[in-house]
Amino acid sequence: MAFAQSFEELKIWQRSRELANVIHDAFGKCREFDFRNQIQSAATSVMNNIAEGFERRTKKDFAHFLDVAKGSGGEVRSMLYLGEDRGYITVKAAEPLRSEYKDLSKSIGALAASLRRVQ
Repeated sequence: MAFAQSFEELKIWQRSRELANVIHDAFGKCREFDFRNQIQSAATSVMNNIAEGFERRTKKDFAHFLDVAKGSGGEVRSMLYLGEDRGYITVKAAEPLRSEYKDLSKSIGALAASLRRVQ
């Protein structure tokens, strides 16, 4: 990829890494194991799918993995609503996280669209 030499250089990967750490910290002490595992796994999946896709051989593969990463970001946003409903996180704490994931999702989608245009 001409725009970056490694996935670590990608802003979307850097942002997803930061957000994954925020999610892990926010729910690290949640006693509901299934919920905690699901939201932490989804957050981790965003960054890992960006990395895995970057390491694939084709732009088509990368775009596919970006779609998966985008989907995982949506899952995090959905889980944040459930976390509010169950009292695991306050609305005040969840809202900015949802906003960050929504912005990240737009950036991931834009890169995927760009990759598909160049094929």
